[in-house]
Amino acid sequence: MPFEKFDRSKLDILPLDQRISDIDISVVMDPELPPPPFENPKLDEIADAVIRARKLGAEVIMMYGAHVIRTGNARFMIKLMEQGLVTHFATNGAGSIHDFEFALKGYTCESVAKYISEGQFGLWTESGLINDIINEGVKDGLGAGEAIGRYIWENDLPYRDSSLLANAYKNHVPATVHIGIGNDIIHEHPNADGRALGEASYTDFLIYANTISKLNHGVFLNFGSAVAGPEVYLKCLAMARNVAKQEGKEIFDITTAVFDLLDIPDEGYDVTPPKSDPRYYFRPWKTILSRTVADGGKSFYVRGSHNQTLPNLANKIFERNAKI
Repeated sequence: MPFEKFDRSKLDILPLDQRISDIDISVVMDPELPPPPFENPKLDEIADAVIRARKLGAEVIMMYGAHVIRTGNARFMIKLMEQGLVTHFATNGAGSIHDFEFALKGYTCESVAKYISEGQFGLWTESGLINDIINEGVKDGLGAGEAIGRYIWENDLPYRDSSLLANAYKNHVPATVHIGIGNDIIHEHPNADGRALGEASYTDFLIYANTISKLNHGVFLNFGSAVAGPEVYLKCLAMARNVAKQEGKEIFDITTAVFDLLDIPDEGYDVTPPKSDPRYYFRPWKTILSRTVADGGKSFYVRGSHNQTLPNLANKIFERNAKI
């Protein structure tokens, strides 16, 4: 006999208007205005690598964690997309939820401490709409990212112009969502369908792998994604290199860059730290900065908050692109 399952029909799900949200749309930065100051010489080298990649027709991928959206970077990312400077965006489930809530309501982010005590964390009606959106997208063969982006754009949600997923749909740029079942608030809801979530995310996984198959001479940027970023990239790169090898090709000339807050050395991170070092378990270091560029690539680590690193890198890329 199967084990007894939790009865989701008993849940009390409330409107988002009753939630105290910590962040509103005013946090989204205008790319026409100066961002918070940040200087690091590695940004120049990374910007050069992006321009080189696009000149060669190679892919430039940006994987980002949810905090990148929460700290207001979406419009810089959209501008990179519109100018053809980043060719694929990827995030985790939380990144898509913040994007959707911003687009729908102009606010996002709740106090975990407050609402977990009340038994209300994540149980908000409008957030659960994403499950229905993904279910409909699966019927049309879409991945989660395109399904959510399509809904935001075609339903003209109030803040769609600041939605990365909506603008990716509009501009026909892949924006994939890599879901871990049970990781996200929408998985609590009665309308969450594990089969649909899995199918939508796996579709995005294969779209992502296809982009990575064209990453030779390209750039992989990872902003604040400590698990999905390195792990999904690792598997897709293995698949891509497997096929490339059979075709007599290589995918070794890759520039990778990790942007995060962990204090790691300014140099020498191209070597995996020993297992005796707790930082060995920081996946972006051993996977993105070391192992996957060991056969000819180059890596960079930039420490700083995302609302400083991403817009300042973007502006350096824009400046170089304008001179071409």
